[in-house]
Amino acid sequence: MPDSTESFGERLTGGVVNDVWRVGDTVRRPTGPWTPAVHALLRHLESVGFPYSPRVLGIDDLGREVLTYIDGAPGLRPWPPVLRTDDGLRAIGRMLRELAEAVQSFTPPPGAVWRTTVAGPPLPGGSIRHGDLGMWNTIWDAERLVGLIDWDFAEPAPPLWDLAQAAWYAVPFFRGEAGWRACGFAEEPDLRHRFTILCDAYGADPAAVLDALSALQSAERQRVATLGAAGIAPFTDFLARGDLDELDTEAAWLAAHRQSLA
Repeated sequence: MPDSTESFGERLTGGVVNDVWRVGDTVRRPTGPWTPAVHALLRHLESVGFPYSPRVLGIDDLGREVLTYIDGAPGLRPWPPVLRTDDGLRAIGRMLRELAEAVQSFTPPPGAVWRTTVAGPPLPGGSIRHGDLGMWNTIWDAERLVGLIDWDFAEPAPPLWDLAQAAWYAVPFFRGEAGWRACGFAEEPDLRHRFTILCDAYGADPAAVLDALSALQSAERQRVATLGAAGIAPFTDFLARGDLDELDTEAAWLAAHRQSLA
């Protein structure tokens, strides 16, 4: 791509892992060993008509990946009002169902490398997950969900892990009262109702999603501990900021509330 030397671009804020720049109608992001596998996934999603992912345009002369810019507002806290409604949860659930169906026909390139250091084909009967299903990676045009960005943590994973992670952050099961207040709720939301809405929109059994979330939290803890101790970024940052204690707290909360949620 020829234009990157003319302007480094406008730095986009909100992320904590990568420096991201906008140049015209494109987004420029750092690359890594995982980039070819992620680009193969994004090209596959484009080929099957999944409408929410950015499109791959190439690599610029500064070595950054070039993706299409998705216009809209990210779901940063405090959330856009739609994320506090049933309709917002239904949109997320339907989008993740479309994604689960779209990736079933994806075959990773030979020798695929993923940022989490997991390599290889999808798990048996499984999936490739987005891997970072926080609401900050969803893009909204008023009340319409229009994008899912930041695919760097995509990886082979059990089919329900993306939905489980979305429940963690979108219901939210995250940080208790401090979590839902940060999302913009004036009063405690009905977590069971919101969780049911999300699962119904996807077509998943809530108990199975809670099982998946427990497994995901355990995997994330192990990942932060091992990759952080090995000096692998950004897990070093996650380890340093205290994510292990936070993940333990989240897992204990989930265990204590499981019966009331399912």
